[in-house]
Amino acid sequence: MKALNSVLILAAAAIPLLGFDGAAAAGKTCSDVAVSARGEPARYVWLAKTKARANWRRKVRATPGLGTEFANWYDAETSEERCITGEGGTVCVFTGYPCQR
Repeated sequence: MKALNSVLILAAAAIPLLGFDGAAAAGKTCSDVAVSARGEPARYVWLAKTKARANWRRKVRATPGLGTEFANWYDAETSEERCITGEGGTVCVFTGYPCQR
């Protein structure tokens, strides 16, 4: 049993070295084009993020070849959330490659 654990640990350590693609292993199909969406200004950061995420989902659903199956922000690859707080509130921009499981 100890030898089997050692083999499993070595195999897990080698995965990044072999160019293992997490999206492919998870059964994801991802878009070749990133989608970016800006939310409306909000008083609270959590609300600004919610608005940006909703706009990102709306934009993905409206994109030909993508649709509802790709519109889950948490499945997106190389996702980035940028928020700026100023006098008028907080504004966020979400960018990511839409994926479907």
